[in-house]
Amino acid sequence: MIELQLKVDEWIKSYGVRYFNELTNMALLVEEVGELARIMARTYGEQSFKDDETPNFSDEIADVLFVLICIANQTGVDLQAAFDENIKKKTNRDFLRHRQNKKLTD
Repeated sequence: MIELQLKVDEWIKSYGVRYFNELTNMALLVEEVGELARIMARTYGEQSFKDDETPNFSDEIADVLFVLICIANQTGVDLQAAFDENIKKKTNRDFLRHRQNKKLTD
């Protein structure tokens, strides 16, 4: 993840001039998640695609990841360290929770 954070930072400095401010990037993140949600709703939900629409999950997920990395870079978050801590938290908190969830085992 460190490599991804460095790659995004390099791209921003080379092509993007500078980072958009944090609030703009938060709005962009919501926009990109919405685009991914649209594809999910049409692929797995009950909506249908328009005639000229072609789903591209990988591109939409990459867009979400790119903006998320921008926000991490701007706010000084080391994504690898944050992810590692988050996995520990989930493991400790949910050690048995999901295995004991009858909704998941039926």
